[in-house]
Amino acid sequence: MKLKVLICSVISVFFFSNCQEKHKEDSIKANYLDFSKRDDQLTGGIKMIPIKTPKGTFKVWTKTVGNNPKIKVLLLHGGPGLTHELYECFDGYFPNESIEYIYYDQLGSYYSDQPNDNSLWTNERFVEEVEQVRKSLGCDNTNFYILGQSWGGILAMEYALKYQKNLKGLIISNMMASAPAYNKYAEEVLGPKLPKAVFDQIKTFEKNKDYTNPKYTELLFKYYYTEHILRMPVDQWPESINRAFKHINSNVYVYMQGPSEFGITGNASLKNWDVTAKLKTISVPTLVIGAKYDTMDPKHMEWMSKEVQNGRFLLCPNGSHLSQYDDPTTYFPGVIKFLKDVDNGEFKKA
Repeated sequence: MKLKVLICSVISVFFFSNCQEKHKEDSIKANYLDFSKRDDQLTGGIKMIPIKTPKGTFKVWTKTVGNNPKIKVLLLHGGPGLTHELYECFDGYFPNESIEYIYYDQLGSYYSDQPNDNSLWTNERFVEEVEQVRKSLGCDNTNFYILGQSWGGILAMEYALKYQKNLKGLIISNMMASAPAYNKYAEEVLGPKLPKAVFDQIKTFEKNKDYTNPKYTELLFKYYYTEHILRMPVDQWPESINRAFKHINSNVYVYMQGPSEFGITGNASLKNWDVTAKLKTISVPTLVIGAKYDTMDPKHMEWMSKEVQNGRFLLCPNGSHLSQYDDPTTYFPGVIKFLKDVDNGEFKKA
């Protein structure tokens, strides 16, 4: 009799806890698009957040989509100097999962203030900017996730290395942990895969610093971009991507990344950036996303997922640098599963 009562009690507790969890999920879904209790209802989620810098206070543009007190994902765009528009395809995936996400143009990018001062374009200052954005949005380690792609991945790693205590989860998308390793991969692996005559022409343009030559651009788009940036014919590239490239701040991009598409070169400030030795200090749950045809070495990114303390690797077999667009059937399920696993306390490292 006692055993029967005990079994009934265990079943009741299990059933009750499951019902509570289901009620919470239903409540989040029901209130996902309710802006009535928010201070950004009139602007549809848009906030211009003031950012203090050594050169004064400026404003950065953010837009929050949805309400979820448990999962809030800040999207760090690439470039540097590109825009949140690189992530607009997330609208087709995250809302259906009731995931709150925040579009964000970093200082210097199109929708934010664009001060003309190169001393502002440092990793350390961008990290402090992200921290100020977090505080302004009211996120903390019970709900705050960062997803950074390309340069945004560099910024995500740098933020985690200083402020991981404020994170619930970290997603590093399509970015290696070392600029020199990225340069080597571009020069020794990707470049030689191009037709020799094409690669020779590209290197000649770069040697002569003739980066604005229309022929240089034409060769890159025809032979490199459609293989390793976004694997679609250029005339089929999504409008959001074309808009992002149209809005690029070339000054920020060239100062930090350099003018070449084969690695970070010249006097670019990121040329010697390398945090491979520091990855082991990152303990927050981490998803590293690589792609077979990426400009970044997927094997290096798989290594990164094992170097951090609690990492998982996602390979997009049909993807390139913008794998959210050319391999969404792998990218989004993998990202969503990571977010849900961490949120539910079910995350297991690879």
